Amino acid sequence: MSENTWRWEQYFFCFRVAIDGLTIICITCLQLFDGHNGSTAAIYTKENLLNNVVGAIPADLSRDEWLAALPRALVAGFVKTDKDLQDKGTVVVLLAFVICARTSGTTVTFVIIDGYVVTVASVGDSRCILESSEGTIYSLSEDHRLECNEEERDRITASGGEVGRLNIVGGAQIGPLRCWPGGLCLSRSIGDMDVGEFIVPVPYVKQVKLSSAGGRLIISSDGVWDALSSETALNCCRGMPPDAAAEQIVKEALHSKGLRDDTTCIVVDILPMEKLTPSIPPPRKHGKGVFKAMFKKKSSSSSSHPEYTPPDLVEEMFEEGSAMLAERLDTEYPLCNMFKLFVCAVCQVDMKPREGISVHSGSTNLRKLHSWDGPFLCSSCQAKKEAMEGKSQSRDDRSNSRGSD
Repeated sequence: MSENTWRWEQYFFCFRVAIDGLTIICITCLQLFDGHNGSTAAIYTKENLLNNVVGAIPADLSRDEWLAALPRALVAGFVKTDKDLQDKGTVVVLLAFVICARTSGTTVTFVIIDGYVVTVASVGDSRCILESSEGTIYSLSEDHRLECNEEERDRITASGGEVGRLNIVGGAQIGPLRCWPGGLCLSRSIGDMDVGEFIVPVPYVKQVKLSSAGGRLIISSDGVWDALSSETALNCCRGMPPDAAAEQIVKEALHSKGLRDDTTCIVVDILPMEKLTPSIPPPRKHGKGVFKAMFKKKSSSSSSHPEYTPPDLVEEMFEEGSAMLAERLDTEYPLCNMFKLFVCAVCQVDMKPREGISVHSGSTNLRKLHSWDGPFLCSSCQAKKEAMEGKSQSRDDRSNSRGSD
């Protein structure tokens, strides 16, 4: 695993932990933050997001239960981090300097690797791609640029925002699509307190399981993807170990476009246990550079032959990109194992009985609530939920505009 980065508003963080009692399980966490309008939001998120995600996962879960709880915990952790940053007010004291935090924001790509299971949560326009051992390419993140995401444009306009290009003298419009007020090119981020609440921190989450043949992950900021396609990024570092691969991808991007934006690249090889060489072999002819609209599903026939390992099988375990908290915090997993009835599902604060508000509150098909119709939110998190859905305003300076990124 290796990373290569240019410029100062991007931050990379990795750690490994052992969990599950006496069983040693290696979990790798990778986080990429691409800040804009200052580094405050990126630094704050780097220092707090992981703890907020872990804090949203119930204790005493089995490994399978932990993986099942992770997507929902990622949503709660992202929203809590954004809310806490907002609650800090207009300034944040950081490294003995008072830095204006209101206009600062950051994209986030958060990757957790547990064996052959990869879980990715993302807001913004940094991307994570996976190449299987035989060369099939999978996208594990979603681009939240307004220019290329019609669904997000519709969501913002439905929430009361406006989407358009920058107007100049004479009425001409230039540049990429932006949301107004604020002029941000993205529909999802953490921070950006001077922009409307329709810029949400709710991440797109995808969880997949690789075959034992492994694969290669590339996590990069938009500085790479604006210059290189996924195929080009993978091909330019074919056969290289991760450290050399990350450096080569950045060099290729700089050679193609020059240093126009922050450029960060992280390369991770997920290898078979018996494999010693830290590189992915060239793909077979028929598998090279093929995007999959749908993931292959594990067949029942292969499970009946334990010695048979499909050479190029990626199983989709979870995928959800809705910006609605009611859809993201709800779950079919047993509530008794996933939720504490008197704890806010987002900020984890304790609540008195009957004090919590169901995430389904306000739904048109809401049935009579009972004590088990959770999860529940505290009044503060409920107010943020309503603001993100365009039902209220919680930012006093919502009308402020910074014009452009």
